[in-house]
Amino acid sequence: MITVHKSVLLKESIEGLNLMDNALYIDATFGGGGHTKAILESTKNTKVIALDQDKGALDRAQNNIKNFEDRLIFKNLNFRNIDKVSVKEVDGILFDLGISSDQLDVVDRGFSFLRDEKLLMTMKENPTEEDLTAHEIVNTWEESSLADIIYGYGEEKYARRIARNIVEARKLKPIETTFDLVSIIKSAVPISYQKGKIHPATRTFQALRIATNDELQALSEGLDKAFGLLKSGGRMSVITFHSLEDRIVKNFFRDKLKENKLTLVNKKPIIPNDEEVKNNKRARSAKLRVIQKL
Repeated sequence: MITVHKSVLLKESIEGLNLMDNALYIDATFGGGGHTKAILESTKNTKVIALDQDKGALDRAQNNIKNFEDRLIFKNLNFRNIDKVSVKEVDGILFDLGISSDQLDVVDRGFSFLRDEKLLMTMKENPTEEDLTAHEIVNTWEESSLADIIYGYGEEKYARRIARNIVEARKLKPIETTFDLVSIIKSAVPISYQKGKIHPATRTFQALRIATNDELQALSEGLDKAFGLLKSGGRMSVITFHSLEDRIVKNFFRDKLKENKLTLVNKKPIIPNDEEVKNNKRARSAKLRVIQKL
């Protein structure tokens, strides 16, 4: 399988890093390899340590990294473990927090509500029995916990109704697939809501994905550890895709600013232009924040 992922805010995020030759960068979210490729193409003798917890990411990105294998170091890690890359400091770090199109489109991972698949939603390519899945969440968690994550992580106004319907449905039979869950969600929300601009399952699926992968706590840990790896004068570019992520990033940078440990390269987040959104609808909610460590 080759990558179909389009890197969002590619030019802006790379320019934000203020790239140099003979440097070392970390792409904390390798995905389709688009950002890594741009860094390697724009520099000489620079190396990139690329992280991704999905082992398949490197295989899918082969076309993007062709001819750069000697300058790429791939680590099968979640960015919350960025401190395990075995280097003391780097010149720049990039986070692209959007879920890769490759993962959305791969069969039987359960990320998409547009295909009938197993309810997994884990970023790991081969989850073990110990790994949390969306299937376990919807079939075993208490109604109050389901409502809390659907509202808290999905900002879904019908969270309590959806949680109630999930619990009632699983009394009859286990909720096995994405379409099972979509049907339950639709039964819980008004017809007018189903005809809105976004699919009625969007926020619930987002919430389950975040909970399954512990994404917000991982982000908080990853930002803190990444900042510790950054050289004085080094830069960090972070692209977020929903308000919960952006709030964590904004608050982390704000706190470090108060401690006089960084400067804001862009005081307001950079957003995609109309042309990029037209060509890639998944870019519409993206925000880029860039800082420089003092």
